[in-house]
Amino acid sequence: MFTVFNTALSGLNANSTAIDIVGNNLANLNTTAYKADTVEFQDLMSQQLGGSSASSQVGLGVSSAESVPQYTQGSITQTTGSYDAAIQGNGFFVVSGPNNQLLYTRAGDFTLDPGGHLQTASGQDVQGWNAVSGAVDPNSAVSNIVVPLNGVRPATATANMSATVNLDSLATAGGTNGTYSTPIQVIDSQGGSHTLTVTFTKSATATNQWDYAVTIPDADLTTPSGGTPLASGTLTFDGNGRLATPAATDAPVSVKIAGLADGASDLSVNWNLYNSSGSGLVTQFAQTSGVSATSQDGFQAGQISKVTISNGGLLVATYSNGQSATVGQIALASIENPGSMLSVGNNNLQPTVDTSAPAIGAAGSGGRGQIVGQSLEASTVDIATEFANLMSFQQSYQANSRVLTTANQMTQDLIGLIR
Repeated sequence: MFTVFNTALSGLNANSTAIDIVGNNLANLNTTAYKADTVEFQDLMSQQLGGSSASSQVGLGVSSAESVPQYTQGSITQTTGSYDAAIQGNGFFVVSGPNNQLLYTRAGDFTLDPGGHLQTASGQDVQGWNAVSGAVDPNSAVSNIVVPLNGVRPATATANMSATVNLDSLATAGGTNGTYSTPIQVIDSQGGSHTLTVTFTKSATATNQWDYAVTIPDADLTTPSGGTPLASGTLTFDGNGRLATPAATDAPVSVKIAGLADGASDLSVNWNLYNSSGSGLVTQFAQTSGVSATSQDGFQAGQISKVTISNGGLLVATYSNGQSATVGQIALASIENPGSMLSVGNNNLQPTVDTSAPAIGAAGSGGRGQIVGQSLEASTVDIATEFANLMSFQQSYQANSRVLTTANQMTQDLIGLIR
């Protein structure tokens, strides 16, 4: 008789635990990247009641319910968070827990602390690789990702410039339309800006020929140029208005600027008269002279104005001068049996002795999934499934309680016979 009490109690305990598991799933319905647990039951060893056949066995109840996390993919939702990241596929983010122990998580709702450390919502440092000169080495050891918030991107002096210009083929030498000027801004080694002026003058001796001169304001030089151009020469056009000389195979026009008043290094700028496909950027058609575009490859110094996580886990910094550069990359860990890890709270998992050795590397390599920037993975809890399980476990709990009631009544009847 006592066996039936124990059997019913095992059912009550197991279903009570199962309801706890369902309750925990429902509590984490909106937890970032939470993986829903399923409930597993196992029967206890049966006792043999005479005979040796299976029909003479009577079960001893059920063991404690076990929660088994299901590492299925959660839906990916785009966010406005610059430091949000989601994993599409296999893998875990690596974070540094207490005593520098490595923990693992799927939750990518990261933040930057005042020192530039990329951290989880609960303050663990995210692991990856910091960039050196804009490049990361995913084959090196991981460390805390630190964004150089106060870093300055050095100025880059102009090395090349160009201007897309049309010169009026109907212009008259010496007339008001026989001269055209366009400014081109260049940057020196300290980030200072200088405006060069390119002046085109219609030749009085040849129909399809213009002279050019490149000048800089005297105020930009320690020694005034006295009107001497930095570079000068002649452009010749063919009958179709295309630039003929200098030819595309010739070197670009060299513009040298020495003795800058702001103390920057001397500049040596190539004025490119042709684009990468070999077409002339200066033309001569029967239209009013004008410039449609100018370009140069120099940049002023800039400070970080924004950092975002891009696809692949790269941390890309945007600078105030319009430039961008990679400052770090988030690492992913591949774990063959993630179900063996223990939850330690704050969305973190801790390996156990049964957990295979995590293989840490870059996203998209070694079977690891991809990191999707400015996105988060949703919880995999399905409310309809959990409610159905809740009703099933409640009915099982109620049935086991009825077994206890019946066994108790049978015991009372047996005691009544003795009396």
